[in-house]
Amino acid sequence: MGMAIPFTFRQLEYLVAVGDAGTIALASQRLNVSSPSISTAINQLEGHFGIQLFVRHHAQGLSLTPGGRRVLNEARRILADAAALNDMANDIGEHPRGPVSVGSLTTIAPLISAPFRRSFEAAYPDAQVTLHTGNQVELLRMLGRAEIDVAITYDLEIPTDLHFEKLVSLASHVMLAADHPMAGQADVSLKALEDEPLILLDLPLSREYFLSTLQAAGVRPVIAERASTLSIVRSLVANGFGYSLLNIGTVNTRSPDGRELVILPVREAVPPVVLGLATRQTGRMSGIVRAFFDHMRERISAEGLFGA
Repeated sequence: MGMAIPFTFRQLEYLVAVGDAGTIALASQRLNVSSPSISTAINQLEGHFGIQLFVRHHAQGLSLTPGGRRVLNEARRILADAAALNDMANDIGEHPRGPVSVGSLTTIAPLISAPFRRSFEAAYPDAQVTLHTGNQVELLRMLGRAEIDVAITYDLEIPTDLHFEKLVSLASHVMLAADHPMAGQADVSLKALEDEPLILLDLPLSREYFLSTLQAAGVRPVIAERASTLSIVRSLVANGFGYSLLNIGTVNTRSPDGRELVILPVREAVPPVVLGLATRQTGRMSGIVRAFFDHMRERISAEGLFGA
């Protein structure tokens, strides 16, 4: 007979969650599990191992003991190995299944996230997709914390401990009001817009990309407004307050208040931005995450970004 193991994977999961969160209350919120259940699991682990894993601070939550840190690191490895074993079994069955948590940039999530989720779940009926949104920095942070499995994002300042795979290169576009004098052109020169007011999409890393794009074209922009949401940018441009830059085209040419917009390619040869998928570089990619990668790549190759 095999030796009975005095702990469960769930207890280890709770241990890792508390170690990451620093408080039982925050771990409870992240796991959607009651605080008493997590507290009981931690106490049971300490009883099983015969050591103190955390120091309890009345006001500041919990901190790991040196021994607790070693146990936590081993718990992470055990959970990762168990997940890899499950993924391998799914792959052997050649039928990827299970949950996959997808993060997407707020600017492109309304355009592609739901259509790709629909087509992916149609191709893999046993997949359960959950969607999250954020700016580039937030998505990278969520990946690092294992809050999402994969991020649909740009190749901008990807940390070395994350893995990025290219999906498509996206050329820069200019967004103008429908009655702008240049709206009827096939493309627009950024140099010709140099003295006009710029409505800047002010999101981490995206704003740096837009400003570097203008710099590459030899343009010193006149920044009239900064907005952290694309819908506000679209509304300001449509109402004649200036032009803006986009790093993704769109089939939607109306602002939120119904006014017409014109979106045209940039005439100058400025560097494109690369849209792709990022994951944590922790061992082998799971079957369901790899299936999501392959699905997006195949759909974009066959039908383009908006053909999902």
